[in-house]
Amino acid sequence: MVGQSKLLDKLKDLARNLWWCWQANVIDLFRELDPTLWHDVDHNPVEFLKRLPPEQLERRAAEMALDSRIDYAFRRLSEYLQDTDSWGAINATILRARPVAYFSAEFGLHESLPIYSGGLGVLAGDHLKSASDLGIPLIGIGLLYNQGYFRQSLDANGWQQESYLNADTELLPIENVLGADGKPLMIAIETATGVLRARVWRAEVGRTLLLLLDSNVPENSEDDRTLTARLYGGDARVRIRQELLLGVGGLRALHALNIHPSVLHLNEGHSAFATLEMIRKLMEETGLPFGEVLREVAQMTVFTTHTPVAAGHDRFPPQLVEEHLGKIREALHLSYDDFMGLGRVYATDHNELFTMTVLALKLSRYANGVSSLHGVVSRRMWHPLYPNVTEEQVPIGHITNGVHVQTWVAPQMAMLFNKHLGVDWPKRQRYAETWDAIDKIDDAEIWETQQVLKARLINFVRSRMVAQAKRRNEPDANLERFAEVLDPNALTIGFARRFATYKRAGLVLQDIDRMVDIVRSAERPIQFVFAGKAHPEDRMGKELIQSIVKICRDERFARNVVFVEDYDMNVARHLVQGVDVWLNNPRRPQEASGTSGEKAVLNGALNFSVLDGWWAEAYDGTNGFAIGIGRTHAVPSVQDERDHSSLIETLTNQVVPSFYERDAAGLPRKWIARQKDAFRTLAWRFNADRMVMDYVRRSYLPAAGGLSCQ
Repeated sequence: MVGQSKLLDKLKDLARNLWWCWQANVIDLFRELDPTLWHDVDHNPVEFLKRLPPEQLERRAAEMALDSRIDYAFRRLSEYLQDTDSWGAINATILRARPVAYFSAEFGLHESLPIYSGGLGVLAGDHLKSASDLGIPLIGIGLLYNQGYFRQSLDANGWQQESYLNADTELLPIENVLGADGKPLMIAIETATGVLRARVWRAEVGRTLLLLLDSNVPENSEDDRTLTARLYGGDARVRIRQELLLGVGGLRALHALNIHPSVLHLNEGHSAFATLEMIRKLMEETGLPFGEVLREVAQMTVFTTHTPVAAGHDRFPPQLVEEHLGKIREALHLSYDDFMGLGRVYATDHNELFTMTVLALKLSRYANGVSSLHGVVSRRMWHPLYPNVTEEQVPIGHITNGVHVQTWVAPQMAMLFNKHLGVDWPKRQRYAETWDAIDKIDDAEIWETQQVLKARLINFVRSRMVAQAKRRNEPDANLERFAEVLDPNALTIGFARRFATYKRAGLVLQDIDRMVDIVRSAERPIQFVFAGKAHPEDRMGKELIQSIVKICRDERFARNVVFVEDYDMNVARHLVQGVDVWLNNPRRPQEASGTSGEKAVLNGALNFSVLDGWWAEAYDGTNGFAIGIGRTHAVPSVQDERDHSSLIETLTNQVVPSFYERDAAGLPRKWIARQKDAFRTLAWRFNADRMVMDYVRRSYLPAAGGLSCQ
């Protein structure tokens, strides 16, 4: 029993640090203890260990010689946490004493910690993971949503239904942060209508710390207790109070812990109030006036904008701003009009709402979009803020997003890379020469690896489809049909993302009659896997989902077009690891980045995309497929028609023939050549290690005053 207790303690330590979620061997360790239970708890190791019977742990440990594997995993975590030989240890030493504070309204680290809705959160999660791997002193600040984002299901009519689950904090990899008095840390923010309070939780993400604020405390009113219940829920008043907690509350939590950041990184405008709190704090400490302190705070602030659509930026009426920031305004010794001007493009226009992005731009000296094209769009969008310079001189650059490779690469593909690139390839992923060896891999190895991944995806989809049908009490005939959807040998195209109208999920299926012939071709069939959620208030997005589901239920497409419910990181992982083609057809230039396609690259899928976001700077003619030539028509309907025509033409004349043209060995050599080109030209550029290193060199070090003479 003593040995069992030690094993359990080590497993609990592993479960409490989210490092495990990008370690395939550790994930396998939990799964093999009880595969059914691992599935039932949604891959949550904290809950898994609470529900795992002690006698089963003892029995499985004996049967599978788990003692040594658990010891090895525990030792690897310990070595990782203590490792001082990192890129950051050499290149970011100034950040050790005063780290980067990275604010984000959501963090997508793993499906078992549901405090994310989509791309913004997953990007933030990948940023933390790579900062950990690189040894960058960085602390994440977010909110703990105990109901998370909604769970999606579809009714008999294909209409999206939302449900919310209350998370049990005892079953999450978090713990209370204690203050100097040894009691749980509580922060308070005075507003005109009372004091808003929040407790602070911490999560370990490898070597990186994530602080999460939670308003569900007895000291708050009933309304305020539910303030952090849901991600992106409620009206403008709920939103501004959430953002007050994130920015002002987050910074107060850091200071209460005696952490004094040298850099504030605002991941989108939601956290822009942090700059005002930092100015207030420094004015109090130094006795200097607002203008002088503003310059100091702006110099240390990095702002990343993710939204190329004007309507996507948070705007608040002045009375709401005054209610919540009035106390801070008074501490800054600013008049009402001067304070409101900080959030307006035209400071004296009393009809203009207070815009968080404007505040972030005015109070930061390092601003960037998330792709080269998005940088261009952002400079054009915010040029009125800088009337005395040309559009090209607007101080908004770009750092293109990347994805955390070890989170998104399939274990089978990682094994292939281990064999041919060297087992240390993850540490060298950001160098082009690391991927040169791809050309020497036998075509059959790449092809066979991806066929294994596709079979895994199809099994996953079939299981989900049957479960969905059972929940709707569909007849047995439907269950049997869903158990056989998708053909392992057919060209499989994935489309999964938020169902916003500009992303045009239905573009490929716009001409149903023509698509029937393409999909059901006897010799060259294709099939589609769709997934994604519409915002609860987005009726047009829901109608788009319903239209896709209607096509899925059309007998002509019944086995070739499927919609997987409840899109989350688990569904995303299966899709990007198992499809042949990743389809992305937003209305250019409204896709800021589109990192899902970068995840697909790592697993051998070829991108088939409009030249928007990251793909506009990635496509070279041989490493995937393009829809259109990167031009945009002034009339959206005309652009939609042109893009649809290009999509179908490229699909039928390039994508399908390349996939199905086989040699005597049954291998699609031209297709595999494109896969190799994609690995070699894209994997080293569009990963989160390169992205975080760019932030360190271009933003963090200059913001912290850490640049040396070159």
